[in-house]
Amino acid sequence: MFEGIYDVIVVGGGHAGSEAAAAAANMGSRTLLITMNLQNIAQMSCNPAMGGIAKGQIVREIDALGGYSGIVSDTSAIQFKMLNKSKGPAMWSPRVQSDRMRFAEDWRMLLEQTKNLDFYQEMVVGLLLKGEKVVGVKTSLGLEIKSKTVVLTNGTFLNGLIHIGDKNFGGGRAGEKAAKGITEQLIDIGFDSGRMKTGTPPRVDGRSLDFSKMIEQPGDAKPQKFSYLETTTALKNQRSCHMTYTSLEVHDLLREGFDRSPMFNGRIQSIGPRYCPSIEDKINRFSEKERHQIFVEPEGWNTVEYYINGFSTSLPEDVQYKALRAVKGFENVRFFRPGYAIEYDYFPPTQLTHSLETKLISGLFFAGQINGTTGYEEAASQGLMAGINASLKVQEKEAFILRRDEAYIGVLVDDLITKGTEEPYRMFTSRAEYRTLLRQDNADLRLTPKGHELGIASDERLKRMELKLKQSNEFVSFFKKQSVRPAEANPVLESKGSSPIKQSDKMFKIFSRPNINIKDVRKFEAVESYIKKENLDDEVIEQAEIQIKYSGYIQKEKNNADKLTRLEYVKIPKDFDYSQVKSMSYEGREKLSSIQPVTVAQASRISGVSPNDISVLLVFLGR
Repeated sequence: MFEGIYDVIVVGGGHAGSEAAAAAANMGSRTLLITMNLQNIAQMSCNPAMGGIAKGQIVREIDALGGYSGIVSDTSAIQFKMLNKSKGPAMWSPRVQSDRMRFAEDWRMLLEQTKNLDFYQEMVVGLLLKGEKVVGVKTSLGLEIKSKTVVLTNGTFLNGLIHIGDKNFGGGRAGEKAAKGITEQLIDIGFDSGRMKTGTPPRVDGRSLDFSKMIEQPGDAKPQKFSYLETTTALKNQRSCHMTYTSLEVHDLLREGFDRSPMFNGRIQSIGPRYCPSIEDKINRFSEKERHQIFVEPEGWNTVEYYINGFSTSLPEDVQYKALRAVKGFENVRFFRPGYAIEYDYFPPTQLTHSLETKLISGLFFAGQINGTTGYEEAASQGLMAGINASLKVQEKEAFILRRDEAYIGVLVDDLITKGTEEPYRMFTSRAEYRTLLRQDNADLRLTPKGHELGIASDERLKRMELKLKQSNEFVSFFKKQSVRPAEANPVLESKGSSPIKQSDKMFKIFSRPNINIKDVRKFEAVESYIKKENLDDEVIEQAEIQIKYSGYIQKEKNNADKLTRLEYVKIPKDFDYSQVKSMSYEGREKLSSIQPVTVAQASRISGVSPNDISVLLVFLGR
């Protein structure tokens, strides 16, 4: 039935599994994607949206490397917003509202068109091992499928338990059964595991809602897109979301069900996502707040189903219904399905190397919620990295690892591997110390050459990136060389409350003023003529503006990154015995022995390892 040995088997067809399978196959590895239901590939289990604060940067990084998430986000988008536009460009974060059904369909079609990729619908119940090396998987039907590497992307399915009020039942998500067997085997091998929880809100019938009582939330007037490829186009039409609020009445109705809530009666003891709490958690933790925002999000172009963002809950369905009817605009609401919480197994990610390969079993990789993360984007980026590194492992090549100053993906993986996580990990811009370098606008400049070298970013991607880089650099040079006379500059400067010039000055100097933007300098005849002559698109113009306006900040951050990066090249010998470094603190020795960092830089980021411990380590290593 399965001839020969696969290079890579990917277990699970969610966002992590889909990116892992695509990456491995596109790198030439013979790949098999096994999932329990092929109809649910890349299913949006929670909200119908991609991107957002820091998450949007991750999607653009995935796209820049040659992954599929950005392409599918564009083809299935029903609304686009660039968040945080009032702040600096390091904070700008793209987000799309997606057509849930089309998103999964487009992913399936892209994967089916990918060479070297096979599919099989079955449950994997265990791994085939030969000593400390994985050699395949075993399915619930007893099939043994051989492979050189395995990527586990099990999402919330490992011993998943769904809670709705005082009811609970096994399941990986609503309507799908849990996966059993893998956790138990991994624990027997010696892996540590834990439990986490996440939740989802009710889905309702939009025909039963009164949108006139809500605040409309339209998309951007000039929508952009995620993918750097020309093959995807920006939206011409968009669907609006809406916003409403809970009230004290709603909170009181929800509190009536707290004694039947699994979160408060002790039936759920695992930790949920701190930054996406359930509605009952919010009104309990923030009892002084009289209301909370509710975002009403359409699930697609044509469906009447709506996702109630901000009302995630595991309360009994009758309590959910009664409380939601008290929300303005929801007086006559009809449910498609109630919200629920789900508990599932995860494996603390300090048990992995930076390639996402496990330390205990060679050739076994983990990606996504199995590593304790939450969010489609976080999962997809791990899947991409695991798929790349599984393929490189088969090719006997060095692992592909992104540094913290190279990508949000690098920050994500390093945080997980070095610090671990005891609650669902979500990416934020604040987690990245080099966020001025890691902007959404320059992900292609940072990562497309790397993706092309790996073989997953196409020649077309590289050519587009190189053209953008050339044009934006030349546009910056134009501003440095071109002067403007007072007669032309001063009306623009005075209209913005900026000091006039007394003699001709370089446009770069004028453009660098804090209150002058690209719209202002385009009023200078030479600038508009240059843009038309060179046929510059908005992306190139924006890139040049950022390079001019933020050049000082960017250079300062590059210098800081360069200084700290030096420690990335100070390697620590494998299986280094920290017990012999007696002058190091006990906690430092304990943490370093447990995590076994590869470099001194990684060691310095481990919680509990002090600067003095690092100084002692450097002396001991003869540095």
